Amino acid sequence: MKLDSKDRAILEILQRDATLSIQEIGERVALSANPCWRRIRQMEEAGIIERRVAVVNAPALGLAMTVFVSIRISAHDKAWLERFAAAIRAIPEIVECHRMSGDVDYLLKMLVRDIQHYDRVYQRLISEVPGLSDVSSTFSMEQMKATPVPVSAVPV
Repeated sequence: MKLDSKDRAILEILQRDATLSIQEIGERVALSANPCWRRIRQMEEAGIIERRVAVVNAPALGLAMTVFVSIRISAHDKAWLERFAAAIRAIPEIVECHRMSGDVDYLLKMLVRDIQHYDRVYQRLISEVPGLSDVSSTFSMEQMKATPVPVSAVPV
C-alpha cells in the first residue's frame, strides 16, 4: 500500500493517541469521518496498523529495570531454535527478542523489578534452553529516547 501525506498524518496521530475518535482524527488531517475511517481500515487490512494498544509505563508497575541480554549459541539447528523460541515466548519478562547479525546471535530485552528478579529469569532461561555458549547482560541506566515508528522516514 502506498501512503500519502494524509495516511502518514493519521499514523502519526494514532501512534500518539489511539483513543481519539475517527471524527477527531479526521478533523486533524482535514478529512470527514468516513474517508478517515476507510483509510484506517485499509491500513489495518494491509498490515500497516497491527493493532491499537495502550502504552504501559513499566516502572510505574514496579518493573523499573531494563536488561539487554546478548546470547551466543553453539547449536543452530531447527530443533534448538524451536525450543529457544518456545522458551522465550513462555517468559513474560522477555518483551523483545531479535535474531542478530554479527558476533551476537540473539538480543533480548527484559523488564524486571530488580537484580534478584533478573537472576530468577536468567536461571529459568538457561535451564530451559541448552546450548547457550555465552550470555552477557547489560543494564539500562536511563532510557533516553523511545519513539513511535518514524512514519516521516518512510519513502514516498
